[in-house]
Amino acid sequence: MAKNYEDAFLFDFYGDLLTEKQRNFLDYYYNDDLSLSEIAENEGITRQGVRDAIKRAQGQLEELESCLGLAQRFSDIKECVNRIIDFSDKITEYNLHHEISKELNDYSLEIKAAALTILES
Repeated sequence: MAKNYEDAFLFDFYGDLLTEKQRNFLDYYYNDDLSLSEIAENEGITRQGVRDAIKRAQGQLEELESCLGLAQRFSDIKECVNRIIDFSDKITEYNLHHEISKELNDYSLEIKAAALTILES
């Protein structure tokens, strides 16, 4: 299951770089949750042909990630932004309990808003 999630994640990043046929097969497989047999029936080819096409496409996605590393970089950035949000919340909470500074609280809220903007884009 984790492998399919990773492959689907790579498809989201690099799918536009595949051929139309490869994109369609992976879209059926990951997004429409069709079996190899169902895809084969819809496309008028053998189940083995679909399997081979999907395996080749998955290999290309992994090769792209190996060379470019964009999906991993995205995941790392998202994790860091979530940590920024968590720390901002802790600063705000601490400040509310200890009444240190309204300015500190305002800065913390601005940091959190900026981090949320990054996550939403």
